[in-house]
Amino acid sequence: MPSATLTYRKSGVDIDLADKLVDHIQKKAPAIGGFAGLFPLSLDGEGPWDLVACTDGVGTKLKLAFALDKHDTIGIDLVAMSVNDLICCGAKPLIFLDYYATGKLDLRRSKKIIAGIMEGCRQGRCVLLGGETAEMPGMYPPGEYDLAGFAVGVVNRRQVIDGSKIFPGDLLLGLPSSGLHSNGYSLARRIFNSPRDLSRWGKTLLTPTRIYVEEIAALQAAFRRAERIIVGLSHVTGGGLVENVPRILPRGRKAVFRKDAWKRPPIFDEIQRRGNVPEREMWRTFNMGLGLVIAIRPDSLDIARRALPEARLVGEIVEGRHEAEIV
Repeated sequence: MPSATLTYRKSGVDIDLADKLVDHIQKKAPAIGGFAGLFPLSLDGEGPWDLVACTDGVGTKLKLAFALDKHDTIGIDLVAMSVNDLICCGAKPLIFLDYYATGKLDLRRSKKIIAGIMEGCRQGRCVLLGGETAEMPGMYPPGEYDLAGFAVGVVNRRQVIDGSKIFPGDLLLGLPSSGLHSNGYSLARRIFNSPRDLSRWGKTLLTPTRIYVEEIAALQAAFRRAERIIVGLSHVTGGGLVENVPRILPRGRKAVFRKDAWKRPPIFDEIQRRGNVPEREMWRTFNMGLGLVIAIRPDSLDIARRALPEARLVGEIVEGRHEAEIV
């Protein structure tokens, strides 16, 4: 075990500073929502509906794609990071747009990137409606590029999921992640930084982010038939459970997770061991094996399990400080 202790901040990412910027932006632009923003939409007597939009990128996971010259799945990550946010308010994804920027266009590589985006749209039940390809000589090192994505959807205003109906006694279900998804790579790359590491762990580290659109659509359909509701949804991205789940909690509500309730992928234990990463830092940086958290009423558990057999009962809501606690 290395003597030095690695943290996300030492890797160059300051979550606390980013939180302060988000707080500042939300004060300046109050319409900005949680995982996605909602805008009232008038459709001639139908609805009422809200237009829903969000945007995201892939982050430094791109650096692994460059190092391994593997570009066929990074587009799935791009779509996943946006559509998984979109469904957290109950929205149905409709369209996706991408922004692809590089110093010099490589047609072979570009076709693979677009193929991944198309596959992500298929999994996310949305249409790639357009995008922008920007060739900017001198802006990026040879062989590198950047990606951003934008998803738009719609939700009936009466069916918006915003966490306001979460109460003590509600249950928390977790859907497994496929690995790191697209977060924590600035830290992970500090640990897996040799050709030998990339040869052994590269495929695992590049496993694409799981898309949960079909699973949540199935649960919504099952709940509608049984007159049940999803009271909260949290996409577990940067900041892990401890940063993302409180985003959907009303004041006076606390989420308590039992970490022995699910099996976390071995890659997280490897990161912690090799990087001497503190336990708290692991939970604040990575998803730790849960990609999506669903809050439901206790009497909805059997229905939810039938609709989503892989869902695990991972915690519950209690009265208390506005936070997520791992026990």
